[in-house]
Amino acid sequence: MLRRTLLALAAAALAVLPVHAQEARQLTPEEIALIEEINAHNSGIRTMVGRFLQIDTQGQRIEGTFFLERPGKILFRYNPPSNEQIISVGRGFYVVDRKEKTQYAYPQDKVPLRQFLDSEINLFNANIVSVDHSADYFTITLQDDTPAGIVKVSLVFDKASKDLRQWTLVEPSGSELTFSLYDVEQGVEIPRSFFYIDPTYKSVEPT
Repeated sequence: MLRRTLLALAAAALAVLPVHAQEARQLTPEEIALIEEINAHNSGIRTMVGRFLQIDTQGQRIEGTFFLERPGKILFRYNPPSNEQIISVGRGFYVVDRKEKTQYAYPQDKVPLRQFLDSEINLFNANIVSVDHSADYFTITLQDDTPAGIVKVSLVFDKASKDLRQWTLVEPSGSELTFSLYDVEQGVEIPRSFFYIDPTYKSVEPT
């Protein structure tokens, strides 16, 4: 399940890369201004911590905590009974099992989530295929033509704060994965030890 989660995060983040296979949606001046505000606000967040809830197409729920430090660092720690966590320290993404003392890696260029971890975020470099408005939220849907097929990701931002609240990934198979953030705090000091991979952990192949 965690391997699926990591790949889903990678696919979601693919949407923030420049693409050429699909025509981008024409944005209104108001939408452009709002996306510019979203880019600037999120680029200005240097650290962020909180909780997450992941729900898949079958309704399976997985919860945990996350820690983000720009540029390049993020930790997703799954709640017990899981002993696994996903870490990036700017050199790739690692799935670590703290009980088994194992780790396996995906190269950074295979996990474009790094784009959301960069110092500057620019959603205009993505293939925006639709935007939706409600009273409180602004949703940007991005699409990319990946080797596995077309992937869509809908990013949901709070209109007032410009914070990312949720994203939904639609895989080429039609399966969906929704990832919601809550109890989020910004500007929090994160211990350096959180972004550390024990070099004594055994390297294993992904399962």
